[in-house]
Amino acid sequence: MTPEQDERAFRALTRQITRARGLACDSYKERCLRRRIGVRMRARGVHTFQEYARLLEEDSHEYDRLLDALTINVTKFFRNAETWRALEPWLDGLWKARRGDVRAWSAGCASGEEPYTVAVAFAEAARRLGQASLFPRARVDATDIDRTSLERTETAEYAEAAFSEMPPELARRYFTAESPRRPLPELRRIVRVLKHDLTSEPAPAPPYDLIVCRNVVIYFDRAMQERLFSLFAEALAPGGMLLLGKVETLFGPARERLVLEEPRERIYRRTGA
Repeated sequence: MTPEQDERAFRALTRQITRARGLACDSYKERCLRRRIGVRMRARGVHTFQEYARLLEEDSHEYDRLLDALTINVTKFFRNAETWRALEPWLDGLWKARRGDVRAWSAGCASGEEPYTVAVAFAEAARRLGQASLFPRARVDATDIDRTSLERTETAEYAEAAFSEMPPELARRYFTAESPRRPLPELRRIVRVLKHDLTSEPAPAPPYDLIVCRNVVIYFDRAMQERLFSLFAEALAPGGMLLLGKVETLFGPARERLVLEEPRERIYRRTGA
């Protein structure tokens, strides 16, 4: 197959995926998209994009496996613990000012470690301020487009490896002791799991005090990245924080409303009214 034929077959495949499942393939970086489709092709023993397109037509369940491969986001509780330590003073101030009526959005929640980390961070702010009784007023929206990710977040069962970066006392305080470990009921009550497509839908329920979207934006092309940054800026309350991955850099019009608060930790603050 010539490079031109390969390119045409790849484009036809991505259009087929978009039609079938609504995934905005043309917004992904092509190299990333090719690599992750290739993972599924090798798993199914096919060697061309045309063969894989036929396989998708014959086996609709393969779409679910492909979507899982395209949106996978490996994570752990309190990943990059120094980032969460940097947020503590701000979280304490927010919790005190709002008396626990706080809102967060974990965009691209993968298997749920990130939104439950946010919930623990809120709970710890309440505990430090002696306001634990107000904890149920907090809410964390955990969103993803991938069905498997949403199911994992809803089920919320985690192996010990997921806790390797979490302070042990927090794991003991907020999760069951037996394996697989589960968040305690008071934690689960504030995490709301929602299907959401970042590439085409507005924010679920703004305004938010905190938006966490780490190592998701890097998979998209520059135009989509700019759109997502503007989406986050619009969804944040004034003074709210945006947490990106350490390899992600904000650019585009959103820079007029988001100020880099902690350069090393990629924490941005929403300015203005």
